[in-house]
Amino acid sequence: MVLEKDEKLGLINNFRLHDKDVGSSEVQIALLTSRINGLSTQLQAAPKDLGSRRGLISMVAKRRKLLNYLKKKQPEKYQALIEKLGLRK
Repeated sequence: MVLEKDEKLGLINNFRLHDKDVGSSEVQIALLTSRINGLSTQLQAAPKDLGSRRGLISMVAKRRKLLNYLKKKQPEKYQALIEKLGLRK
């Protein structure tokens, strides 16, 4: 699932820390969440697509690692981010 350019720029603008920020943990987590949501809807339509399932699992693992890092370094930003993205934890 590839993000459209406008959608990607919108996510970066919403979650960036400063004007030139494109790679902070918050931005990476937001982009991964968007890709995960798109891919999970695709997998509901094609449940036997094992390649996409493997990609989804790796994206979820990467997002979890980034969330754990953010929780350890800046717990208040972690709480704000998961509330803004609507994640469970």
